[in-house]
Amino acid sequence: MSNLSNQGGARASMQRRPAEVGKIEKARDARNALIRLLPYLSPFKVVLILVLAFVLIYTVLGLIGPYLMGVAIDRFIATKDAAGLVKIALWMLAVYLLNNLFQIVAAWLMSDVSQRALKQLRKDLFSHLQTLPIGFFDSNPAGDLMSRLTNDIDAINQAVSQNVTSLLASVLSLVGILIAMFALDKWLALASVLVVPIMFWFTEFVARYTRRGFRDLQKQLGGLNGVMDEAISGQKVVKAFRRNESAIDLFRERNEAVFRAGVSANSYALLLMPLTNVLGNFFVIVLAGLGGWLALRGLVTVGIIATFISYGQNFIQPLRMLANMYNSIQAALAGAERVFEIIDTSSEVDEAPAAHAEKLTAFQGHVEFSHVNFGYRPGNLIIKDMTLEAKAGETFALVGPTGAGKTTIINLLTRFYEINAGSIKIDGCDIRDVQKADLRRQLGLVLQDTFLFSGSVLDNIRYGRLEASDEECIQAAKMADADHFIRQLAHGYQTNLSERASNLSQGQRQLLSIARAILADPAILILDEATSSVDTRTEARIQKALLRLMQGRTSFVIAHRLSTIRDADQVLVINNGEIVEKGTHQQLLDLRGFYHNLYVSQFKGQAI
Repeated sequence: MSNLSNQGGARASMQRRPAEVGKIEKARDARNALIRLLPYLSPFKVVLILVLAFVLIYTVLGLIGPYLMGVAIDRFIATKDAAGLVKIALWMLAVYLLNNLFQIVAAWLMSDVSQRALKQLRKDLFSHLQTLPIGFFDSNPAGDLMSRLTNDIDAINQAVSQNVTSLLASVLSLVGILIAMFALDKWLALASVLVVPIMFWFTEFVARYTRRGFRDLQKQLGGLNGVMDEAISGQKVVKAFRRNESAIDLFRERNEAVFRAGVSANSYALLLMPLTNVLGNFFVIVLAGLGGWLALRGLVTVGIIATFISYGQNFIQPLRMLANMYNSIQAALAGAERVFEIIDTSSEVDEAPAAHAEKLTAFQGHVEFSHVNFGYRPGNLIIKDMTLEAKAGETFALVGPTGAGKTTIINLLTRFYEINAGSIKIDGCDIRDVQKADLRRQLGLVLQDTFLFSGSVLDNIRYGRLEASDEECIQAAKMADADHFIRQLAHGYQTNLSERASNLSQGQRQLLSIARAILADPAILILDEATSSVDTRTEARIQKALLRLMQGRTSFVIAHRLSTIRDADQVLVINNGEIVEKGTHQQLLDLRGFYHNLYVSQFKGQAI
């Protein structure tokens, strides 16, 4: 009998496919997202003011360079003044060196500020995730939450660390160039203003199609990544059912879609540079033609024409950057919205006053369910008017078909979910009057799906009680019958486990989880036997360790093996969220009812 979670449609949502990778969204409320981000930058006001000053300085220096070039042409080249030319050339060198220096310092300061701000944002998001109720994770796949911690934060990082200063510099540069042009010559400036809208429209037009192309490319890449992830993760299934060719065909199909999207997107992207250069050259032609006509009439000098041409060429880059930054900023604001959506989610409710915490020090483990009702969704009860009593030190075996409500009983006892009606008491104290952290400190869980963390074997055992000494951890491992195999590992207790402890067998992982529970020394045990997928010898060791763990403790066991059921003080037969029968194994067999039918169909013939 498998222990599948019996939470109806609410838990089924966990099985939905992860959101498409790389999907670019626009912020629904860009202004609000920006306002929410500003407090993360407010602690760095002084540095930001300094960055603003540096941006202003290097923008002005960028305007001075072309002006000095014009002066050099009119005053020193035209008059063949070599000494004056050398002097102004040195000034130009100093201007351009300082321009680059201030750009480097501003970028370095902004990068430092952005990383500090995003470090705090990342911390706030991850910390808040730890406070959210289990129900939140039922409806939000881990992949989507990881995307918010990585992709969305990275999108914000790209905008804040790079595009903020670039955006500011581009706007200041455009405004500065226009002011300088009108200060030098209004007729050439007016000619430039007439050309600028054409340049801006064309640049934005090409950039819009470029963004659209890359949106489609990232969407197709997301689909391709999904196919690769499934094929690689499910290699055993693929090979077992001889679906290699099908996997290759699906990959080929998605790969072709990525190819087409990539060609389209990059074609537009590659067009942007040469076409804007063509427009820039057109700008220069207009300025050179009109300037030449004005120069022939003595209205402007050659130096001013050269200055205007230089300004015109410098005008192209800010326009191109503004068009390209639009998508990045939109992605950042959309990412910020997604991050704040999580942060705004209500934390797990814990209404119990701290004054009740001391009651837990005397817990004996007397558990009472009184007329408990619960449903994961409104109007769909999973547990219906359930009443039961487990005296301290008793072992309760929970049996029943898949989806009957066995795991839900465990979830309610641990307050992973709150009951809709009735009460659950431990030693006469309603668990809602107990702080969740204190309650769970008295509960030990050994689940079928054992979860171990990357780190050493010793660290994973100590997870049950962080202040425990090495000797206490080793003693717990001995009680769990895990010491023998641990000492055979490459580095014994200091052996580092891979992700999800994939370098251990399922039985070894289960023994470590039992050791972790022994170290925690809980008053109440919640066990989901996980021996159905291990060999007989390993199963015997796990059963032996479980019996040691259960001694003197109230235990709720989702039973898979007949040996556990026969040893239980009470067997609760659950069906459709109700206790349909209860008693000892033999008493229930004598009733020849629901349990008898279950025994005949699923348990009879198992080794004791």
